[in-house]
Amino acid sequence: MISYQAKIVFNRSDKAYLVEFPDLPGCITYGYSLQEAKINAQEALSVYLESIDQRSEHIPSPSRHKGRNFHSIKPDKSVAFAIWLKKQRQTHGLTQKDIAHKLGISYQTYQRFEDPAKSNPTLKTIHKLETVFNKELLTV
Repeated sequence: MISYQAKIVFNRSDKAYLVEFPDLPGCITYGYSLQEAKINAQEALSVYLESIDQRSEHIPSPSRHKGRNFHSIKPDKSVAFAIWLKKQRQTHGLTQKDIAHKLGISYQTYQRFEDPAKSNPTLKTIHKLETVFNKELLTV
């Protein structure tokens, strides 16, 4: 779905791996091992994106960075799904009410799908969304 590039660099004086996301100012964390840094990066990314969404701020699109210090980090699936869904809806010029009508569900139910803290659609709903946006979400 969505992933962001994290720059992870070992800092000798702190004896820790420092993590920053170039596309997301202020989204930083660390870990005492590379594995811990990546786990903490996923948590920081998820919380950061959820916070931006709750404040109705623009969610930056991820860019690609190359180099051995860059690692692709995915947010939690519920956050990634909610962001993907909102971007798809906006790209198609549809409102939340439009999508709710197409899915045959209430507007309030659909709103929860775009809320990273509450998003939990059923597989049946995901299949319907794939039809609405003509994009495959689930691949086996």
